[in-house]
Amino acid sequence: MNYNTCFHLLLALFIPCSVVCFAMTVRNLNSDQFALLEFKDRIAGPQNVLANNWTASTSVCNWIGVSCGILHKRVIALNLTSMNLRGTIPPHLGNLSFLLSLDLSSNHFYGHLPKDLGQLHRLRILQLSYNRLNGEIPSWLGNLKRVRWLKMKNNNFTGTIPETLVNISNLEILNLGFNQLSGQVPSSIFEISSLKIIDLLSNSLSGSLPNGMCQHLPKLEVLYLSWNELSGNIPSSIGKCNNLKKLALSCNQFMGIIPRSIGNFSRLEELYLGLNNLEVWANATTLKFCPCPVINLWESFQEVLEI
Repeated sequence: MNYNTCFHLLLALFIPCSVVCFAMTVRNLNSDQFALLEFKDRIAGPQNVLANNWTASTSVCNWIGVSCGILHKRVIALNLTSMNLRGTIPPHLGNLSFLLSLDLSSNHFYGHLPKDLGQLHRLRILQLSYNRLNGEIPSWLGNLKRVRWLKMKNNNFTGTIPETLVNISNLEILNLGFNQLSGQVPSSIFEISSLKIIDLLSNSLSGSLPNGMCQHLPKLEVLYLSWNELSGNIPSSIGKCNNLKKLALSCNQFMGIIPRSIGNFSRLEELYLGLNNLEVWANATTLKFCPCPVINLWESFQEVLEI
């Protein structure tokens, strides 16, 4: 077979493949467009920003708040934060199969999270804070195994924290503060070694903290558990979270002696332990800890422990 024959044969194979690939890309992008148009039809906002901008006459990749991938031209990010949008989150967003980031924070979305969002297996960032979402935190969130930031604070979520969150093995930020969550904090949460921030402030969480809570959290920098109904002793193993910068346990029902292992926190910047029933030992004298939840107690604690 001579060179020209070989070249024409390869060209004959390449052109149909290119046409097919292009057609598939267009079809898939059209499915992304359809999902976003369904989303638009279920929400309202000031000045009809989305209604005027999200139209079939322009490419979905040029719509406000939408980002597409360079290579495959699929929707990879939807960022509609602080746009004063109101409505429910429709199941159609679960069809954005290439989505890496979904940020609907600081709006007025309400209702339950549709289970179809559990199909977003590529998702890395899910930010839904500062809305009026309600119902239980769904167990299918554990299907989003690649998520690194899970932020859903300041909503109306009820029920317990699902055990399935342990399946999100790369999770770095878990922020469920200022909801209406109850029950115990799942011990499995403290086994996600990638966590840097755990924020469960201002819920109705109860029960005690697991004894080995810091054995698997080498990267933890922020632990916010204040304004709950947690009880029991503060585990001495908390000292193994030696990268902690901020620790807030105030306004709970903790009792007993503050572990000396807290003195191992060389990077600690903020320490809040007030409004509990805690005591600290110093020179064989038991001292009541300052019941003030809003001041930094680290410097005074260093003095008491003579560290």
